[in-house]
Amino acid sequence: MANPLPRLDTLREVETPEGVALTLRAAGPVPRAVAWLMDLAIRLAILWVLAIITALLGEAGTGVYLVLLFLIFWAYPIAFELLWHGQTPGKRAMGLRVIRDNGAPIGWIPSIVRNLLRTADMFPFLYGFGLASTLIDAHARRLGDIVAGTLVVHVDAEGMTRGAPTVPPLPPPLPLLPEEQSALVSFAERAPLITRERQVELANLLEPLSGQGGFAGLQRVFGYANWLLGRR
Repeated sequence: MANPLPRLDTLREVETPEGVALTLRAAGPVPRAVAWLMDLAIRLAILWVLAIITALLGEAGTGVYLVLLFLIFWAYPIAFELLWHGQTPGKRAMGLRVIRDNGAPIGWIPSIVRNLLRTADMFPFLYGFGLASTLIDAHARRLGDIVAGTLVVHVDAEGMTRGAPTVPPLPPPLPLLPEEQSALVSFAERAPLITRERQVELANLLEPLSGQGGFAGLQRVFGYANWLLGRR
């Protein structure tokens, strides 16, 4: 019996600087291509509107249009990835996000590098190098992602608002083993999916660590999780 086809979406295990293990589901070429086509359609629509407007300016409008053309095609993905936490409109629609390959949020330099190297991925035609790279690489990265140290991952449907609740980071009062750190972070990231009463109930089990019970203890636990995730 023939072996089943390999999955195009792969899991990647990364470890934060604090030693917390995270599991990320890397996105394969198909959802990434659909997201890119969505963004392309948006950019073309914007350029069509701008072409009509700048045409009214005569010869001066041609120069303005060329500048806007450059910005729309090159600044569009960089701006959205930085302002929308690694997502362009197309990626958001497909439930994808660009992050650093260590699980950290994408920054200016990685975003600029990965998007400028998109030119290399386009060769020899129809994203030939980029497609070949995503099929060969264990985590479906194109050349730009490999050089920039970035990764495109899936975000759960509810994951757009998931993650450890935003509270001030707080260093744990005691040294924690790696598995204890992982359990604490996992609880904080999944907390939005359960009721507040259940959150408090589970946080009360950590009262020997937090030194407080109830809602105050819950907030301290969330603070520990944010500190472990490097959110200083």
